[in-house]
Amino acid sequence: MIRALAAGVVLVSLAASLPAEAQQVAYTGTTMGVGTGKCTTYKMDMTVTVDGTAVKGLFLQQGRTERHFEATLGAGGAIKTKAEVGGGGSMDVTGTLSDKETRVLLDGYCKFDFKLTRK
Repeated sequence: MIRALAAGVVLVSLAASLPAEAQQVAYTGTTMGVGTGKCTTYKMDMTVTVDGTAVKGLFLQQGRTERHFEATLGAGGAIKTKAEVGGGGSMDVTGTLSDKETRVLLDGYCKFDFKLTRK
């Protein structure tokens, strides 16, 4: 009985000393386009999920098809990738996802500068 109790105490101590498993964090935001032509009339919504270093983003321009991107968090929470937007076009995706800053910029036919908030 004492051996079992001692083994249990050791296991609990070991488990407590292990680093906490990374939790999934989600961010969301809405912004208007910046640029020439009709850009300023385009509204875009975005949801970004961070799971460890894996980043998955979904964005939807009003009246269009939902698009996505995937990236890996770099130093300081930096991301950089491309998102296909149809018709052979793409948008550059850059930003920072950290405790200090949650910002993503889509740059292509227009610019969409998202200041995301945690869900």
